[in-house]
Amino acid sequence: MYSFDAIPEGAAVGSDPSARPRETRSTAAGFGSPGADSTVKRIDLNDALIRHPDATFVMRAAGAAMQGSGIDEADVLLVDRAIQPSHGHIVVAVVDGELVCRRLWKQAGSTRLEAAFTDNPATHTDIVPDEGTPVEVWGVVTTVIKSLMPR
Repeated sequence: MYSFDAIPEGAAVGSDPSARPRETRSTAAGFGSPGADSTVKRIDLNDALIRHPDATFVMRAAGAAMQGSGIDEADVLLVDRAIQPSHGHIVVAVVDGELVCRRLWKQAGSTRLEAAFTDNPATHTDIVPDEGTPVEVWGVVTTVIKSLMPR
């Protein structure tokens, strides 16, 4: 087992600790001690991430259809229903009664919901609505929150 106590203060990081002379080593200031400075303002994630609190919903992504856009299985999505969806937005839409997350493609009178896959394109197809397929854009994805810890 490796102990952090064995690392001397100001130790160089990397494969060759002797590459930098001791007098040129520095350490980052970091965040400091939470109790040491009372002037540090906490970040309110609601203020930082949500523009329209009454119209913003939290959803969890399912599937791999949007991996190419950085949305992976189980990511948390902030979806704002007050934003007018337009070409290029990643949206949550209702297609045949099911919620799907796709990129809105809307040009020259044509509309489709594009998948952004990174694995097998045959499993994640674009959705091109026709006369018999009702599609309702439910909201615009504004933020993706990823967990870096395994579930």
